[in-house]
Amino acid sequence: MDVSPAMLEKAASTFKNDNNVSIIEHDLSCPISDKLTTEEAGQSEIQFDAIVSGLAIHHLNHERKYSLYKEIYDLLVLGGVFCNLDRVASPTERLHKQFLEKTTYKKEDKSNKLLDMQTKLKWLEEIGFIDVDCYWNWLELALLVGLKPF
Repeated sequence: MDVSPAMLEKAASTFKNDNNVSIIEHDLSCPISDKLTTEEAGQSEIQFDAIVSGLAIHHLNHERKYSLYKEIYDLLVLGGVFCNLDRVASPTERLHKQFLEKTTYKKEDKSNKLLDMQTKLKWLEEIGFIDVDCYWNWLELALLVGLKPF
């Protein structure tokens, strides 16, 4: 699921021989349920064992981030996992500059709406995820993971 034609094309190419993967054009600033219809699913309720996001959610405003996390929680089966590799806000300006210097970003993208990692982890726990943790972190990149309890 992505809104970028280039990303959708790359995904379609990568998964062209995998009948278990559906590529869906969708802007995450809108509810996911708007796109996940029973027609596409062939069943009355769509649920997933895992939902993985990479470098997308940090573009959403903070209110939408929180509501998207809730939607993701509701879309997971009991015991399902949410993995989010994304940008987080640096705790200091010096570390932010270091991140930009050490990556291909070099300058700040105005579409970024970065939020600190601790707030994101707290939100996931508030929503109901368990075993919430940052499994990997390097400056402004973090892999946040949570499980939906059985």
